[in-house]
Amino acid sequence: MASSLKVPVSFASCSIGLPKHTLHQKIEAISKAGFDGIELSFPDLQSYANLHFNRDIPDDDYVSLCEAGVAARKLVEDHGLKIMVLQPFSNFEGWAKGSQEREAAFAKARGWINIMDAVGTDMLQVGSSDSEGITASVSELAADLAELADMLAQRGYRLAYENWCWATRAPTWKHVWTIVQEANRANIGLCLDTFQTAGGEWGDPTTESGKIEMAGTSHEELDISYSSSLKELSKTIPAEKIFFLQVSDAYHVEPPLDAKTEGGLRPRGRWSHDYRPLPYDGGYLPIGAFVEAVLATGFRGWFSIEVFDGQFEKKYGDDLMGYARKAMESHKRLLGEVDTRKM
Repeated sequence: MASSLKVPVSFASCSIGLPKHTLHQKIEAISKAGFDGIELSFPDLQSYANLHFNRDIPDDDYVSLCEAGVAARKLVEDHGLKIMVLQPFSNFEGWAKGSQEREAAFAKARGWINIMDAVGTDMLQVGSSDSEGITASVSELAADLAELADMLAQRGYRLAYENWCWATRAPTWKHVWTIVQEANRANIGLCLDTFQTAGGEWGDPTTESGKIEMAGTSHEELDISYSSSLKELSKTIPAEKIFFLQVSDAYHVEPPLDAKTEGGLRPRGRWSHDYRPLPYDGGYLPIGAFVEAVLATGFRGWFSIEVFDGQFEKKYGDDLMGYARKAMESHKRLLGEVDTRKM
């Protein structure tokens, strides 16, 4: 189904291929499939730097990472693409004043801002922290983000705050929106994500049904609650405060994941890392309704494919080009199936 909606679309570099694939190979496939840009994932930049210098580059060697970043920027631009955002900046906010963790988080921020200079992007994606031991105070979380936003603003850069559905303090869109409002900076907005909301407010990888199971609540009531949340989002968030929308689905995990934290990751975190296919490629979450809610705000900015499909090699082998084309087809189909009457 064709769509009259015209939006720019990117592909997260971490979302295509296998560890053996180079950033160059990924960029080439993404470009040929017709994408407009990429989300540059830090691990891909680091891998590119390792090849560039023919040695292992530590993740805090910002001088070398920036030098490699300049070369990566040229590579991306030579393929007709734009680096839309640098990601994923994690476990930043909420540490106690004067703590080693807070000092390390801000040192890392300064390094990543220099990388942004090198690669030529004006946006940093920050995921809501899943660390233990961070504050529960909304005002303190917001103050950290405001301080980071002020650092970014000195260079004309923006901060896109994303709810991660396994986060410690801000797992939902409403949580991150509250924090963004409290931070009250013009250069802070939201990164919304189909998986993070549908997988956090409707889906559950630890149940047989794959849906949230609550005593006394039916699946029909769950659907109503999810729809109510989406309606509130569409009427609450100004379009200009949505900096981009990430798109993926999720597999129904059978047997369900254990509800315990494993390897430092909560169940939804493990779900996110390995069970997120392209739309229409085996998932089951109600992501179309979420896209409609975001578009109903008036948002017409960047869509970005961000998937983590642990079955990639089994399903696609080494076919980066075929996968990139399938991603573009899924994007077009998703837009084509959006109900424009809801906008």
